[in-house]
Amino acid sequence: MNTLQKNNLHRCVKAQPYDYTFETGRTALIVIDMQRDFIEPGGFGAALGNDVSQLDAVVPVVAQLLAWARSCELMVIHTRESHQADLSDCPASKLLRGNASPRIGDAGPMGRILIRGEPGNEIVAAVAPLAGEVVIDKPGKGAFYGTDLHAQLQERVISHLLFAGVTTEVCVQSSMREANDRGYECLLIEDATASYFPHFKQATLAMMRAQGGIVGWTATLAELTSGAASI
Repeated sequence: MNTLQKNNLHRCVKAQPYDYTFETGRTALIVIDMQRDFIEPGGFGAALGNDVSQLDAVVPVVAQLLAWARSCELMVIHTRESHQADLSDCPASKLLRGNASPRIGDAGPMGRILIRGEPGNEIVAAVAPLAGEVVIDKPGKGAFYGTDLHAQLQERVISHLLFAGVTTEVCVQSSMREANDRGYECLLIEDATASYFPHFKQATLAMMRAQGGIVGWTATLAELTSGAASI
């Protein structure tokens, strides 16, 4: 099979609420916020009082998903929730809300919390971007707010998006809803996403696929990778 044929494979995935079909050449994988600040001890997630092991447990599955997407030559996009050093892109409502200590911008064990270029803001090594993969630094929860993500997807004529990453009910859900509103057909990979609160994850999965897929579809990694393929 030549490269052109490989890029034009059609796949059908057993998903909920019904089968999800996509063309690999028009599909991108978006991996949301697999950052040290959220996943490792000492980061922002831990500062909020969360059990970061809930997120760390999903790293191997995301790594497998990335390997599969790369083998299919999908467009791969990584996001990082991050802010400029002077916090000019971080509204007070976000900066001051909650009882986190340290807060966004404060010094932590891995540098300033959620600040671009700091060690804690980097994506964990096991799922780090490869050369040529897109990295989107986003100031909000959703991947489309304040970024050029939509323009990059349109330039590549992308119509379908696969979602993974953390946390399911916040940045992943926000990004998938933004994508749905922009006309993308979205599939969330169930075991490649995680929350500090497992019941929030389950509720989000149910919401995404409710009412005949009002926001999109969900499927497991096994269901995705075993989906039937044809030219």
